[in-house]
Amino acid sequence: MPVRFSKRTAWDTGESTLAEAVRQVRSSGRSLIDLTLSNPTLCGFEYDSAAILGALTNPAAMTYDPDPRGLTSARRAVSQYYADNNALVDPAQILLTTSTSEAYSFLFRLLCDPGDEVLVAQPSYPLFDFLADLDDVNLKPYPLFYDYGWWIDFAELERRIGPRTRAVLLVHPNNPTGHATGRAERERLEAICAEHGLALIVDEVFLDYSLGEPVESFATGPHPALTFVLSGLSKISALPQMKVGWLACQGPGELVAEAFGRLEVIADTFLSMNAPAQHALPTWLASRESIVPQIVARTQTNLAALAAAGLEALPVQAGWSAVLRLPVVAEGRIDALVQEAGVIVHPGSFYALPGKNQIVVILIGPVTEFAEGVLRLARWCESNSLT
Repeated sequence: MPVRFSKRTAWDTGESTLAEAVRQVRSSGRSLIDLTLSNPTLCGFEYDSAAILGALTNPAAMTYDPDPRGLTSARRAVSQYYADNNALVDPAQILLTTSTSEAYSFLFRLLCDPGDEVLVAQPSYPLFDFLADLDDVNLKPYPLFYDYGWWIDFAELERRIGPRTRAVLLVHPNNPTGHATGRAERERLEAICAEHGLALIVDEVFLDYSLGEPVESFATGPHPALTFVLSGLSKISALPQMKVGWLACQGPGELVAEAFGRLEVIADTFLSMNAPAQHALPTWLASRESIVPQIVARTQTNLAALAAAGLEALPVQAGWSAVLRLPVVAEGRIDALVQEAGVIVHPGSFYALPGKNQIVVILIGPVTEFAEGVLRLARWCESNSLT
């Protein structure tokens, strides 16, 4: 008999039409400009390599000290990060993970039985679908809508709360829209979660990348609902290769105590966070002071390049990405953009964006290449215009 595999991993892993177009153009030797480049280590930013790599040589890493929450020194560094963002988070309420993906998985296992539901804002990036599948959790989207800015559709969110709903998930600031949840929206969201006995999961990896007013962390109080704030070095310090993340647990005292007790057992089962990274965490967190201004400046420069090319970017409050509204139908034609203009972008459907003329670009690519890419995009739109 053939080996049987689980239904949870029965994904369609075939090549998409976009991936096929990219492969064909590259194999032909033609140049491509990738406006979806999101790996900061490949974008020409200046890192203090000596300090970053030197932090891995701490002799204390030779001693095995298994704490399921993470080393106290590392958690204190995370606590100080929140203090720098005007939030008081006790190190005892912080649990280290190897990534925000692992933190999500821990929380899905903590909060959900197989078949339970988590509400997730859309548009958003598609990572959650795979994580939910692996933990036998059902995702139900609730919409963000655009009206001179992005807003949570609270009426629709409440309509989608059912008997098996266990949590509401929010990315703040949102990826790809750059929407930062304001104080009034936050208070209403927290009230809904408290009323229905739901946990609130908030992903804040782009918190530091404000393009205007500073973005307030959900780690600031008060917390009427059980709240989990997730983040990590992948974005904060632009060090995705170091695999360091965390979650902070806040809310009513008795709920926090029980949640954290259960989380410690989950974390103790895996003990996935390695000692060298934990000892290096304070140094790596400090490196954000030099990398964040570089990325913000690059983002602003590339946003200006979009405007100079005559492309309409919806307002971005924070983050690395922009939603563009094109004057032509884009959905289903991104492969043609690759083949005809040599430019790679994300189709709006990748993020569940409404409409057929929206695409997403990432704003941290090298300035010269980005500017050339958006000029090619603008010329392609002009040549394909129906007017």
